[in-house]
Amino acid sequence: MAEAKLPFSRPFLAEPEIDEVVEVLRSGWLTSGPRVQRFERDFADYVGSEHAVAVSSCTAALHLALVAHGVGPGDEVVTSAMTWPATANAVELVGARPVFADVDPDTLQITRESIEAVATPRTRALLPVHFAGQACDLDSLTQLARRDDLIVIEDAAHAAGTEYAGRRIGSGPGTACFSFHPAKNLTTAEGGMVTTADEALAARVRRLRFHGVDRDASSRHVGASAIRYETVEPGFKYNLTDLQAALGIHQLARLDGFIERRAKLAMLYRDALRDSPFVKPLALDPHTTRHAWHLFVVLVDLERLRCDRDTFAARLGERGIATGLHFTAVHLHRYYRERYGYAPGALPHTEHAEARVLSLPLFPGMDEADVARVCGAIRDVAQEVSR
Repeated sequence: MAEAKLPFSRPFLAEPEIDEVVEVLRSGWLTSGPRVQRFERDFADYVGSEHAVAVSSCTAALHLALVAHGVGPGDEVVTSAMTWPATANAVELVGARPVFADVDPDTLQITRESIEAVATPRTRALLPVHFAGQACDLDSLTQLARRDDLIVIEDAAHAAGTEYAGRRIGSGPGTACFSFHPAKNLTTAEGGMVTTADEALAARVRRLRFHGVDRDASSRHVGASAIRYETVEPGFKYNLTDLQAALGIHQLARLDGFIERRAKLAMLYRDALRDSPFVKPLALDPHTTRHAWHLFVVLVDLERLRCDRDTFAARLGERGIATGLHFTAVHLHRYYRERYGYAPGALPHTEHAEARVLSLPLFPGMDEADVARVCGAIRDVAQEVSR
């Protein structure tokens, strides 16, 4: 009998999450309310931030953070092309221009040097991406930002629970944006969070996430009658619901255990693939004192194979192993090519990596036998297509 297909990722839900969702359904309060407020408090405490504002996605978090910081037309925001398009799209949506910096070839993180190579007098903000659960060199980027009076907004979609130099991502002086998509380390089905030490910024994000009115749903509907509300500025419909927060409350309580399990699986992968001539795991940066292991990414050595990465992944799929692609470089997507004239060769390290990156299955429900199965399939495919 053929083995069941091993998915690339699977959310790990348990009875407490299910019970909490049922309680929300029975309460009659389904939209943003007390559970969103609890989730925000718990998340702020977990990362060590003064403020946490829950929103409908990390894309919404990035968009709101840029708007709240006043980034707009005429501004440039330096970011990575080794990311999901949402990172750059959020910059476009506020009327600014995303400028892509190349990545370190071993960690796939942008660096101070790569940022300085593309920064201009129009640069207003830095938008680093904590790739795969490992942290960028935040101290170096913060020093650059202070020198040039730049805003730092961290794309921490992969980094819930990541620690940089002993500090949790989201605890610093900048603004960080998190994702709770089902593939992430903790999930609210869909959702995101903005963390900041700036009380005024947090207040504006809260206002902008719900139409720009001065009271959100939970504060307007109390007592026998609705409290009057007023539009302060045009906003969006980016609020998280209590149904979603019900999941997040209990997922967050188990996040450390999830990360511990992911780390054990990642070390098994690294040990099994250490001497492989065909795939190479990403380098570990010593600044990251706790890796969240959202993804386990390897680089396929195309010079040793008679196929491209996509064919290699398809062969693994034929053996029941699902994989992910993180990422197709954003600067080579049609919109960014046509709008800004990006072409192959603009970001050599990014483009070398994007043709070779492959994300292997990694989620808490996996066991040691699953890792061995994946590594065995890699060896088998590599032998079939090696030069």
